[in-house]
Amino acid sequence: MDNEDIEGGEEEFRAQLGRKYRPVVAHDRAVLQMSSMDPGSTSDSSPKNVKIDGKENMGSDAREGSAPDNLRVNGSERDSKLELFGFDSLVNILGLRSMTGEQIVAPSSPREGRDGEDAPITYGPPKPSDVKLGTLMGVFIPCLQNILGIIYYIRFTWIVGMGGIGDSLLVVAFCGSCTFLTSISLSAIATNGAMKGGGPYYLIGRALGPEVGVSIGLCFFLGNAVAGAMYVLGAVETFLKAVPAAGMFRETITKVNGTATPEPIQSPSLHDLQIYGIIVTIILCFIVFGGVKIINRVAPTFLIPVLLSIFCIFVGILLASKDDPAPGITGLKLKTFKDNWFSDYQKTNNAGIPDPNGAVDWSFNALVGLFFPAVTGIMAGSNRSASLKDTQRSIPIGTLAATLTTTALYVISVLLFGAAATREELLTDRLLTATIAWPFPAVIHIGIILSTLGAALQSLTGAPRLLAAIANDDILPVLNYFKVAEGREPHIATFFTAFICIGCVVIGNLDLITPTITMFFLLCYSGVNLSCFLLDLLDAPSWRPRWKFHHWSLSLLGSVFCIVIMFLISWSFTVVSLALASLIYYYVCLKGKAGDWGDGLKSAYFQLALRSLRSLGANQVHPKNWYPIPLIFCRPWGKLPENVPCHPKLADFANCMKKKGRGMSIFVSILDGDYHECAEDAKTACKQLATYIDYKRCEGVAEIVVAPNMSEGFRGIVQTMGLGNLKPNIVVMRYPEIWRRENLTEIPATFVGIINDCIVANKAVVIVKGLDEWPNEYQRQYGTIDLYWIVRDGGLMLLLSQLLLTKESFESCKIQVFCIAEEDSDAAVLKADVKKFLYDLRMQAEVIVISMKSWDEQTENGPQQDESLDAFIAAQHRIKNYLAEMKAEAQKSGTPLMADGRPVVVNEQQVEKFLYTTLKLNSTILRHSRMAAVVLVSLPPPPINHPAYCYMEYMDLLVENVPRLLIVRGYRRDVVTLFT
Repeated sequence: MDNEDIEGGEEEFRAQLGRKYRPVVAHDRAVLQMSSMDPGSTSDSSPKNVKIDGKENMGSDAREGSAPDNLRVNGSERDSKLELFGFDSLVNILGLRSMTGEQIVAPSSPREGRDGEDAPITYGPPKPSDVKLGTLMGVFIPCLQNILGIIYYIRFTWIVGMGGIGDSLLVVAFCGSCTFLTSISLSAIATNGAMKGGGPYYLIGRALGPEVGVSIGLCFFLGNAVAGAMYVLGAVETFLKAVPAAGMFRETITKVNGTATPEPIQSPSLHDLQIYGIIVTIILCFIVFGGVKIINRVAPTFLIPVLLSIFCIFVGILLASKDDPAPGITGLKLKTFKDNWFSDYQKTNNAGIPDPNGAVDWSFNALVGLFFPAVTGIMAGSNRSASLKDTQRSIPIGTLAATLTTTALYVISVLLFGAAATREELLTDRLLTATIAWPFPAVIHIGIILSTLGAALQSLTGAPRLLAAIANDDILPVLNYFKVAEGREPHIATFFTAFICIGCVVIGNLDLITPTITMFFLLCYSGVNLSCFLLDLLDAPSWRPRWKFHHWSLSLLGSVFCIVIMFLISWSFTVVSLALASLIYYYVCLKGKAGDWGDGLKSAYFQLALRSLRSLGANQVHPKNWYPIPLIFCRPWGKLPENVPCHPKLADFANCMKKKGRGMSIFVSILDGDYHECAEDAKTACKQLATYIDYKRCEGVAEIVVAPNMSEGFRGIVQTMGLGNLKPNIVVMRYPEIWRRENLTEIPATFVGIINDCIVANKAVVIVKGLDEWPNEYQRQYGTIDLYWIVRDGGLMLLLSQLLLTKESFESCKIQVFCIAEEDSDAAVLKADVKKFLYDLRMQAEVIVISMKSWDEQTENGPQQDESLDAFIAAQHRIKNYLAEMKAEAQKSGTPLMADGRPVVVNEQQVEKFLYTTLKLNSTILRHSRMAAVVLVSLPPPPINHPAYCYMEYMDLLVENVPRLLIVRGYRRDVVTLFT
């Protein structure tokens, strides 16, 4: 939508909002603070034009007309057989692919189409994209390649030797159960609706919120990128050991390798690892740049030799008793099986060779940490969710099939290895799989190299797509460089992933960061389990996964397994990974863009709010638990400037009514007009008001009500706003200081009507005079906060003064309480009673009692008499003229006295008495509180059947020459208590 459209809509709204009032000038003090607001801050939330085939959809004329007459699909009109319903048929509206081949382009991020009304809809044929993948090539093979890695070839036999067959089976069962439970949770979430790119990030973000999703997603991306480097180094190291002549550098070291005497062993040079590692990474990146088609052609090339090598291992075990390949290999023997059943945990050197003086002490926990990377990789298929034909079918079947296949392979391998070789052979031969393989060891070297390269390829394929998915959601602006259009390859993200991978390859030694990779994987698995647990527990109406074999207890157990394994591996690396995820979470909260994804946490908050609301009940809240819930009436007594939906200082005052920011404010404005005609304008105004609240950092909500006039609108608000005990209990509004200056004669009746409505609805009232001068949080005030406590108000005035003291701007002030005594003899008793009352309320204040006699003397003899007398005389003159005109009109029409369309009763002596009372109170305030930071005074209720004009004259005389005044009226209940 163009800026001109937005500005035009705002002008129309503001014209209706205050069409009878003079606009506030640009240099008015009331708007100085709002001058720094971005004029376009509300443009994002304004309605966007819906375009069909590049043409504007419906103009202002079409809005009033019927939908079938104006709706066009693909540029042609279609006769509707469902005209009775006011819409075209579902085929024309939704563009169902199966019926018409038309497509609705989904918003690329949750911020587009957030409310279901602003989403740009585009009709037309779908964009050509790459061939989508099925279950086998899209999920099963990538997961299998990622799971089957170097640990199976070079560490698995050692684990069997150290832990024995029994503990090794427990290790496999424990780690396999963790990934199996995670796969069940993944299957449940993935089948609960259409799934876009991003895999586990997409699932976690939509379940636990964007902040948690981005933090875990970035950690998972980093883990995949660094894991790619680990796999590349494993493949290069195996290649250099198998073909020593390929090394360009030589490095000879001495190690204890289980023989009686140390012997020199050739080890690959760090420089060889770096050079070959960079070359292999670049080659893999070129394959990834070729897209999903090239990857699908290359992936079987890596996987088939791996499966053949495993087959050769099993054949070699079966033939070991005949071939006798090595002294420690016995073949499948029951005696060997029994000897290797129990564990033999012992100390080893850094190379894993048993040594009584070794530095490494092994246990079951350590074996879990060593073996767990052999079961990671279950997310490889979901990482490519954007390339799958049917995510709801492929992800559950492919992931669970790969998990169960590899777990069964590990269980069978434990039994076979434990029965085929002695414990000494299992612990000393690092490449026992190559020694026992049929027909020759080179098969295993090829299997190791291709398995690690396959895992590296899957990591370099999934990581860029994960990063691109995070960038496309537009949460962090710093990731905008990695955005990619739908159906395109994430080339920039692939460059960045390759850069990280090459940087880790150059380091050469990943022993320090390899555990962190495992932590990132476990963190992601735990997030998936927690997401399913939350969604299962909440059981929202939208939670209808096609995968039925799930339960919240299984997801919770899977999450617990993940956390336990993290601490079993290394508590220090667990703390590091959690700290990194927390930092990313904090950064996303600080710099990220807000968005509502309909995540599970929002559903949890909603259900918690409902339960809390029901637990509060409908009874009155105890004074100890009473919180002010102000209803901020934003309708101005005049017109505000552009882009200012509310008086700039109202939010500052609302914050002053909360202790440490706790509490909720409801900002309400009224739009004059017919609801059907002004509904869209009301939505726009509500978004502008919500933007203002966020800008002022005030905890509150915005509401716009459309009503024929302000009085009827406010009457509806005060009756219906809120739920249960969360209804607003204080109405806050600005005093209409401009009414006489601008001769706005309709304001008195509206103002008095609002006060009367509050009294009938049992709402407290706080009217702010001098709102333009109200200090913000940075303007420190000195002096006193003076309370003129005239009537019993439940302690509201006292509580407000204490809340003001909690703010930095008023914390240097002191409280003075002024009480009115009818006789001098009552002054001492009243002062003692009030002091005792304040002491019991834990409130510190100076008590000053003014008697009616001294009040009269001060009024007659003090200098304040001269200041207020002119206003008093002028008010008398205006009221006299008003009453004379009202009587003349009544005599002329032959009706009783009427004011504002209602009959009234006027007692001129009572009018004079009211004027004189307000004169004396104003003079007293000016005498004692001229230097006060703020003055609080009780609000006199409007007399029954009294002209509103006369009441406004009383109020004007009361506030005359007082720069900053709060006029307070409580309601029929206490808000403070003496008891603990």
